[in-house]
Amino acid sequence: MRSIVLFCFIFLFTYHIPFHTSVYAESPKRIISLAPSITEILFALGLGDRIVGVTNFCDYPEKAKKIQKIGGMSNPSLEGVISLKPDIVAMTTDGNPKEFEERLHSLQIRTYVFKAQRLSELPQAIREMGLALDAKDNANSLAIKIETAINRLNTKRQTADIINSQRKKIIFIIWPEPLIVAGPGTATDDVITLLGNENIASKAKTSYPKYSVEEIIHQAPDVIIIGKGHANMQGVSASLLKRLKSVPAVKNNKVFYVSESLYRLGPRVIEGIEEMADCFK
Repeated sequence: MRSIVLFCFIFLFTYHIPFHTSVYAESPKRIISLAPSITEILFALGLGDRIVGVTNFCDYPEKAKKIQKIGGMSNPSLEGVISLKPDIVAMTTDGNPKEFEERLHSLQIRTYVFKAQRLSELPQAIREMGLALDAKDNANSLAIKIETAINRLNTKRQTADIINSQRKKIIFIIWPEPLIVAGPGTATDDVITLLGNENIASKAKTSYPKYSVEEIIHQAPDVIIIGKGHANMQGVSASLLKRLKSVPAVKNNKVFYVSESLYRLGPRVIEGIEEMADCFK
C-alpha cells in the first residue's frame, strides 16, 4: 500500500505540477488591457506589440489608438474580449468591476489584476506586473526610475524647510458636474502632500467624493486644478468656475488644467508630478 501511495505522489509531482507551472509561466502573446494606465505600462515594458484589445479611453501612446476597442473600463464587452482570444486580460482594481473578473474566470480566461492606487504602491506593482507578463527586467528598470524620482522629490520637500504659512490649500477636480474631486487614498492626494501643500478634500470618506460648491467656497482653496480628461474641460467647467468666482483661486487666476499623466498611475506619473508642481509656483 505504501508503495502505491509513493508511486502516486511521484507521478503527480513529476507530471502534473510541471505541466501546471508551464502553463502560467509561458509568456503571454495576446494581451487585453482594460485601463489606460495598464496600456501605458504595457507599452513601457516593451509589450505594446502583444496588445490585441484596449478600452475606448486608451489613447496613449499614439499606437494605442489603433488597437481594437472592447468598450469602457466599467463596462467592457465580454463578447469582444472572448472574440480576441487573449492569453491574459490585464485589469485594475481602480476602475474595473470585480464582477467582470469573475466572469472571465468562469470562462477560464486568465487575468492579472493591477492593485496599486497610491503613489508609493506603484513601483512594486509594476515589478509584480513584470513578473506576471515575463517582462521582469524592463519592469524593474521602470520601477527604479519612478522610485528615484519620488525619493528626489521627497528630499527636495524636506530640505525646503516649508512652514505652515507657505502651504497652499488645493482642490483637484476630476469632473465639474456632478462635482467629483480627488480625495484621500489617491495618487493625486499623495502628490499634493509630497509637494508640501494641503488637499482640502483629504478628510473625505471616499477616494473620489462628490463635493458641493458651498463646501469649496467655505474651504477657500488657493489653487484649483482640473484634470483635462477626455472632454473640453475648460468649456465643461466654465459654469462651475463662475459659481466659484469668490474663492481665492479664481480671483487670483490660480486655476490650472493638467493632463491625465498623474491620475493615470503609470510610467508618466513623474511628468504629472512636475506638471502639478508648476501650478504651485
